[in-house]
Amino acid sequence: MDKDIYILGIETSCDETAASVIKNGHEIISNIVASQIQSQQRFGGVVPEIASRHHVEQITLVIEGALLAANLEPADLDAVAVTEGPGLVGALLIGINAAKAFAFANGLPIIGVHHIAGHIYANQLMQPMEFPLLALIVSGGHTELVLMEGHGSFKLIGRRVMMPQEKLTTRWLAYSACRIPAGLRLISSRLKAMMRLNSQGLGLSGNHMISASVV
Repeated sequence: MDKDIYILGIETSCDETAASVIKNGHEIISNIVASQIQSQQRFGGVVPEIASRHHVEQITLVIEGALLAANLEPADLDAVAVTEGPGLVGALLIGINAAKAFAFANGLPIIGVHHIAGHIYANQLMQPMEFPLLALIVSGGHTELVLMEGHGSFKLIGRRVMMPQEKLTTRWLAYSACRIPAGLRLISSRLKAMMRLNSQGLGLSGNHMISASVV
């Protein structure tokens, strides 16, 4: 029987400190996330320096928590993976340095993961990826359409960077009653409105009402 492969993944690209143990590339054994939403809300958005400080406070606890939840010791791991960018520079450095230290101390190889590629490959945790495929990534202020003809093959089909007026809308939402995460609340609201319209068009009501949630 082939040996199971366990990889510790570390993510600190923005305002969440996260660590997860993945088995054989597709099974989530543990996933621990320390959110900063409550801390960052008072500023109307993510303050990079504050995000970095929170990562320093949480990174060791989150890694230990991920191993504990997976019931594994460092010696049981086969590698350490970490987000290497793009993202907030200070925040990324916390995760990268923690991953380097952990890998060095335990004699493990380290794998740098491109942030956007990570978004695409996260789909593999739900179902196997079949090529060719077209991936839509909506992350931060960037929207990208990427064609993949095989593993590690990325062809950018289209990209749209958030325009100034959209940034203004985001700031307005942040300072309004929505607070942060404003984008999440706006998307959730629009999806629910769309679902109501669709259900009305289909003649559905009551328990048959189509619902949507964004997490």
